[in-house]
Amino acid sequence: MNFDEEIDRVGTHSAKWDKMEGIYGVSPEDGLAMWVADMDFRPPEVVQAAVQRMADHGVYGYFGNEGPYLDAIEWWMRERHGWDVPRDGVFTTHGLVNGTGLCLDAFTEPGDGVVLFTPVYHAFARVIRAAGRTVVECPLVQDEAGTYRMDFDAYDAAMTGSERMVILCSPHNPGGRVWSAEELRAVADFAVRHDLVLVSDEIHHDLVMPGESHTPMPLAAPDIADRLVMLTATTKTFNIAGAHIGNVTIADPELRCRFAARMGAMGMSPNSFGMHMATAAYSPEGAAWVDELTGYLDGNRRLFDEAVNTIPGVRSMPMQATYLAWVDFSGTGMEPREFTRRVEKDAKIAVNHGDTFGTGGGAFLRFNVATPRARVAEAGARLQRAFGDLQ
Repeated sequence: MNFDEEIDRVGTHSAKWDKMEGIYGVSPEDGLAMWVADMDFRPPEVVQAAVQRMADHGVYGYFGNEGPYLDAIEWWMRERHGWDVPRDGVFTTHGLVNGTGLCLDAFTEPGDGVVLFTPVYHAFARVIRAAGRTVVECPLVQDEAGTYRMDFDAYDAAMTGSERMVILCSPHNPGGRVWSAEELRAVADFAVRHDLVLVSDEIHHDLVMPGESHTPMPLAAPDIADRLVMLTATTKTFNIAGAHIGNVTIADPELRCRFAARMGAMGMSPNSFGMHMATAAYSPEGAAWVDELTGYLDGNRRLFDEAVNTIPGVRSMPMQATYLAWVDFSGTGMEPREFTRRVEKDAKIAVNHGDTFGTGGGAFLRFNVATPRARVAEAGARLQRAFGDLQ
């Protein structure tokens, strides 16, 4: 795979490139799209070949026979993560934001509190509020190294008894944090203490930097299967988000029945393109591609951090996973409006605003570095120029 190839996505109905001017005022003609969390790379050839076979066949009917699809999921999770997936507990949703919404519908009631460790992926709060539930923010804290930690003494004190669910992002988006097994155990204990359903969104679990190791929640806390819901997907790993496919995996029979009932009531069935693409991706060929990808992303991460960390008052949080750089501008002394203006108007880079990720995000911007390395280098140079008066 040539990750250095610059693929022109403008005019292809790409949310990342075709919507950035309307939202951020950054033109795709001379701007850089570093906001939406998809990659500017083609998926592995094994996925492309699966789509080509569908096109060559030319009949796009309903998907049937989930056997090979479930086999692929079982193989991937066992070989890549050491997790034996409960085959009967795998549900296929239209992506994981949809999966999150279904969990809220199945396991909570209007007005219930849903705990988030903020700042965190912005879609969680959006869906919680749209469902008529209440967002309960438990702010993360930074240690001396600048990485996020959890403060369960503070979180315990903040609980009111109205909370029914906690959603964990593991690895963490936007901070790029790989939670240790001990930290995951602490989250599980927190869920038990407050009788919460624990939804563990592990969509970034394959995108871990060399030298880091992700632990699936079922391995960190095998005794909480009665309250655990796992969210995983091929979409982030293989850059096939447009297929809108994800897996909600539930070991507990009671929770499984409740979730199945909600899916049945909504008449949901899988997208055949997504099923074929996911089956192809979870393969030895897909694994080899991911290994090459994570090495490339690690190089992009290092290049980007070296550039932005030379700017006085600017600091990129150490990225252990994902391809999302979480950059702190608080040391510049600037208000968010000013440092954001410099990034968008002077450097012409479209990025996610930190305040959309909840409490603790206001001094940050999120940059997507899953793009050819030349663009990452260009982004670093533009940022250095935009803040050149601080040198």
